[in-house]
Amino acid sequence: MIAATKRKVLDGLNRRYIYGRVPLLHTIIFIIEMAVAARIAAKFNTYYADKPVLTTMATNAVLGGVADTVAQLITAFKARSQQRSSEDTEFISIEIPDLDKRKPSGAGELGYMRGSPPPFDFERLTRFMAYGFFMAPVQFQWFGFLSRAFPLTKANPTVPALKRVAFDQFIFAPFGLACFFTYMTIAEGGGKRALTQKFRDVYLPTLKANFVLWPAVQILNFRIIPIQFQIPFVSSIGIAWTAYLSLTNSSEES
Repeated sequence: MIAATKRKVLDGLNRRYIYGRVPLLHTIIFIIEMAVAARIAAKFNTYYADKPVLTTMATNAVLGGVADTVAQLITAFKARSQQRSSEDTEFISIEIPDLDKRKPSGAGELGYMRGSPPPFDFERLTRFMAYGFFMAPVQFQWFGFLSRAFPLTKANPTVPALKRVAFDQFIFAPFGLACFFTYMTIAEGGGKRALTQKFRDVYLPTLKANFVLWPAVQILNFRIIPIQFQIPFVSSIGIAWTAYLSLTNSSEES
C-alpha cells in the first residue's frame, strides 16, 4: 500500500513537470514565429517589390506555422486541464489497492506519462509550413486572375468585389480544401483508404464552416485591401482558420 501510494505521488510530480515543460516549448516556438512574422511585415513592401511570389510564399509559410503552433498549444492546454481535473479523482482513490501489479501506473510504451500533454510535433509544423509555402503561388495567380477578370471601378466597386467573392468561394475554396486534405493525408503517410475516409468524414463539414467565415472576410479583402496585401491579409485572418483545419485534421488522424 505504501509503495503504491509513493508511486502515485511520483507520477503526479512527473505529470506536473511535463505540464511545465511542454506548453513552455510551444510558447517559445510561437514567440519565435511571431518575431519572424513581424520582421517580414516590417519589410514586406520592399521584399514584395523585388520578389512578389517568393515573398508571398515565405509569408504564407510563417503564418501557416503560427496557425499550427496555436492549434498545438490549444491541444496541450486542453490535455493539461483534463488531466488536472482527473488528478483530484485519483487523489481521492489513492487508498484503493492497486490491482494491476504487472505494469507501472503512469508510464506508456514510449515513456510518456499517460494523459500528459503531447510533445510539440515538429513534423506536423513542417507539413503546415510547406503547405503554405507551396500553395502561395497558386493563390498568387488566382488573386491576379480575379483582379483582372473583375476590376474594381470607382463608379461601382461593390459589384466586381462580390463577383470575386462568388468565384473565390464556389471555385477556389472547394479546390483549396481538397488540396489541403489530400496533401496532409499523403504527407502523413496515408493511402487511398485514409484519403477517402478523410473526405467522407471532414471535408463537407469543413467546407460548410468555410462558407460561414470567408465570404465576409473576402468581401472586405477584395473591396478595400490592395492586391499586394490580399494574400497576407487572408493568411493573417486565416491563422484561426488554419488552426481549426489543423485541429480538424489531427483529430481525424487520431
